[in-house]
Amino acid sequence: MFVKDVTVQNKVGLHARPATFFIQKANEYKSSIWIEKEERRVNAKSLLGILSLGIIGGTTIRIIADGSDEREAVDGLVALVDSGFAEEAR
Repeated sequence: MFVKDVTVQNKVGLHARPATFFIQKANEYKSSIWIEKEERRVNAKSLLGILSLGIIGGTTIRIIADGSDEREAVDGLVALVDSGFAEEAR
């Protein structure tokens, strides 16, 4: 199991569009992946799960992966969150 915390950079957080990008990236990995906000944990490959967390900009989330490519999965998803999902360019 590999875990990292990351702060959501884009202003609106993980709404539908960035959540979709996050899920697409998560699905590139074989590992089981979760997002944790406070005490709630959801499947990082589930749009409804992610949206149910109500993650807004400035929120710190924990990305957890367990599997053969867990480190690559977490690092890749942290990099995506750090990029702000290219929201600022729009």
